[in-house]
Amino acid sequence: MSILSTGPIENSPVSGVRPTQHVTIRLVNRANVDSVTILLQGYVLSATRTLYVQEVISVAPNEVLSKNYFADLDAFEFTFETSTEGVEEVGISVWGKQASGQLVDAHRIVVHETTVKDI
Repeated sequence: MSILSTGPIENSPVSGVRPTQHVTIRLVNRANVDSVTILLQGYVLSATRTLYVQEVISVAPNEVLSKNYFADLDAFEFTFETSTEGVEEVGISVWGKQASGQLVDAHRIVVHETTVKDI
């Protein structure tokens, strides 16, 4: 199995407002035949690492999915666990957004910026 991680994302308030209030995660399965199952987990990072999002998502061949999550937190992290087969066909991006929907450039993570750990 492979685990991809955004790593810790700091979201401390600036002038009393955190830069990111919501996160959009886009999942792409580029395979022509096989579905891919992804275990998506989101963590609040404070004195402890606390799970606050846990979802198993099946992505059909050539499908693109978007998922939106709360992120008005001082720090957070998302991990994505997939089976070894088909992992090279999966694209994952994470987009921090303000309450208005405006993208937060500092909280944009695309496929080549995630950390991969094979188990």
